[in-house]
Amino acid sequence: MDKAFIKGIRLIEALANSEKPRGITELSEELVLTKSNVHRLLQTLSTLGYVLKDTATGQYALSLKLWEVGSHVVSRLDVKRVALPHLKTLAELTKETVNLSILIQTEVVYIEKIDSPQPVRANSRVGGRAPAHCSSTGKAMLAYQPAALLDKLGKSIYRLSDNKAISRRSLDLELSKIRQLGYALNQGEITKSIAGVGAPIFGSNNQAIAAVGVAGPAERMRKNVLIKLAPIVIKAALAISKELGYSGLTNKA
Repeated sequence: MDKAFIKGIRLIEALANSEKPRGITELSEELVLTKSNVHRLLQTLSTLGYVLKDTATGQYALSLKLWEVGSHVVSRLDVKRVALPHLKTLAELTKETVNLSILIQTEVVYIEKIDSPQPVRANSRVGGRAPAHCSSTGKAMLAYQPAALLDKLGKSIYRLSDNKAISRRSLDLELSKIRQLGYALNQGEITKSIAGVGAPIFGSNNQAIAAVGVAGPAERMRKNVLIKLAPIVIKAALAISKELGYSGLTNKA
């Protein structure tokens, strides 16, 4: 095990359990670490934004960054529970496969799904991943992400279905349109035989934390059909968002 990492976690826990800022000497005695070791760990945590130093007293306390990180995890746990009734309603209305997705870096990850009752349908699996820029739910979330995350896509972006290059400019234009319309389309970009429409789900922090989508065979889900389905997908996403504490003040990246 990484001893430095363990010491850092113990230091965070000590600060979290304290009702007031702590000094280096006090922390070193509690954790049985040298003062230089504690000072070095505090400097690292401070650089990363997890710890704040009171320059007047020289004491340290946790910042809100740890809460922010934890809130994302809580949101992801909550969204699945809150979303399920809305996913079932959407599945009943559309008779197509319904997905609930989250964003992990530049990939979309499916965390819940309801299969279409029709024999020919879109196949996906819980835990499955896809490039976010090829997926309707992925693009719905990417549209509200900071530029720094979009930069991680790199200069070479390709559609999965045919390896066709997508310029960053064309992607930015599409994401801008998604913010205007409130939904995103996938017209055979992961696999040519599947198309879908997705809308973002916002959490209490007003950030896009997930997305709901409806997908089916491209022959059945032509663009005009996807556009007709968009309002009910948006309605479901908004209902889920409101239950998660969304205030309506969207960060439009």
